[in-house]
Amino acid sequence: MIIVKNLVKKYGDFYALNGLSFEVNENEIFGLLGPNGAGKTTLIHILATLLKPTKGGAVVNGYDVLHNATKVRESIGVVFQAPSSDDILTGYENLKIHALLYGIPRGTREKRISEVLKLVGLEGRKNDQVKKYSGGMRRRLEIARGLLHHPKVLFLDEPTLGLDPQSRESMWTYIKEIVTEEKVTIILTTHYMEEADMLCDRIGFISNGKIIALNSPSNLKQEMGGDIVKINFIGDIPSTETFTRFDFVHKVELEENTAIVYMDEVNSNMHSLIKDLKGVRTIEYKKPTLNDVFLRLSGDSLSGDSPEGGFMQRYAQYKKS
Repeated sequence: MIIVKNLVKKYGDFYALNGLSFEVNENEIFGLLGPNGAGKTTLIHILATLLKPTKGGAVVNGYDVLHNATKVRESIGVVFQAPSSDDILTGYENLKIHALLYGIPRGTREKRISEVLKLVGLEGRKNDQVKKYSGGMRRRLEIARGLLHHPKVLFLDEPTLGLDPQSRESMWTYIKEIVTEEKVTIILTTHYMEEADMLCDRIGFISNGKIIALNSPSNLKQEMGGDIVKINFIGDIPSTETFTRFDFVHKVELEENTAIVYMDEVNSNMHSLIKDLKGVRTIEYKKPTLNDVFLRLSGDSLSGDSPEGGFMQRYAQYKKS
């Protein structure tokens, strides 16, 4: 559905995108994740024909973003991070104006407005002014608006930003239903790791204008090296070989008086791992999460300002380990 090839966007000497290449499959939820300033917004603006690339190109729904911009715009819907619905108008009136702008025929206009209102659960509130909507309802209205003209691709920029946990989970349900019922491909940006894990079929990590990792959430977590066990010792910490002699151990990190062990099947193998250890104070273990992947890639946050040198350097270390 989307092909990006050697995409470059340059501002003076700064590369917002630097040779970006990847593909997005039809009816896929594809996540774009990375630190602020990584190039996510620039990429979406180019795919939505709001910016022109310096070099390279992209195809959306079979149309080139440079040479068939009008066809690309007909093929996409965009839900921006900042609210853009008119507060004074009702939900229905907002959708009707959008339908008129997109030239949806009179004979199908009302039917289509009813369909998208039902899809996002706003049928009963369509005649209320948008200023009376909650944050979650406003986001659902804007998703409905983006779907009115039957787009093949829907861009969702931080769709649950600022929502409470209950509203966020409701939004996840609506997004999944959209893919199934509307047969639409979704490009999603988010900083919520749980959201990316829950929704995305694949995730592309972007940093310094490049895709540096691309895989399914489950495969990305598997690359961490298995279950994570943290063993804290009272006295001296054992050597690395104490742990790596077991076939089920993939990797060990020693930090002061703590050993972090990456291993297979912690429930089955824990007894063998710890039975001969001396001076154990505490043991913690967990399954790897996307948040663990992010911390390994970017340090302490998504800002890319870690003392180890930032997102790209951390990823290089991560792959070597």
